[in-house]
Amino acid sequence: MITISISLKGDLASLTPPPRAPHRILTLPEPASVKDAVESLGVPHTEIDLLLIGNRPTTWTMLVENGDHVEVHPVAPPHPPQGEFSDTWDAHRLQPRPLERDRFVCDQHLGKLARLLRMMGCDVLYDRAYTAERIAAIAAETDRAVLTCGHGLLKRREVACGLLLRSRNADDQLTEVIRRFRIAGAVRLFGRCSLCNGPLEPIAEKEAAPRVPERTRAWRHEYRICPTCDRIYWEGSHTERIRARIAAAMARAAAAGASPERPTPPEGDPHD
Repeated sequence: MITISISLKGDLASLTPPPRAPHRILTLPEPASVKDAVESLGVPHTEIDLLLIGNRPTTWTMLVENGDHVEVHPVAPPHPPQGEFSDTWDAHRLQPRPLERDRFVCDQHLGKLARLLRMMGCDVLYDRAYTAERIAAIAAETDRAVLTCGHGLLKRREVACGLLLRSRNADDQLTEVIRRFRIAGAVRLFGRCSLCNGPLEPIAEKEAAPRVPERTRAWRHEYRICPTCDRIYWEGSHTERIRARIAAAMARAAAAGASPERPTPPEGDPHD
């Protein structure tokens, strides 16, 4: 038997079953990797950016030993207050770098989020028929981050990058994605079809006119088309509402909460 202690930093304890204690004593029947030990508590590896054993950085595959103390740190916020987060451990971060992403695959419950991200210009694959196995395979084959509210999907070995969404509200989920993947500065609004993800292209007014309501043709003269599903798009009052929702999500992401707890560097060279 192997007994270790684990400290979950930031909001990681909230991802575990009740009582969601940040400090745990874990007893293992046999040797296990630190990744397996931590994930057994319910925290997917995609939510972890730094692992320390005895205040020294370690990798996913390190086997824990009896008496080890493991510190588990989440991904740092995009712009922590100056001095809040040390760069001492940057070489030991576990999440794929760069963190900036605009290519995603969503699970079958995230249709509203998928459409919002597409309207931001992100490349988002989504199908209600996707199984967990299919999503993991798509992520591995196309280098996409997985977005889901399900812990199990993000524990799969094929999933290198992803986000366990805390909220069930699409606008709040958008805020979470913007914050984690630093995509606010790369937005290309209304660059993709919200229904099928195809990149939109300009279409001549005379070509679009037969498919546009007469009242719209009277004041709107610029149109775009999705070459994949042949849907025509134009800007109107609905686009202003979407702009406002996206702007609000960006503002919330920029102002989001406190930084995760800062790991304390040991004396001497952390690379020793």
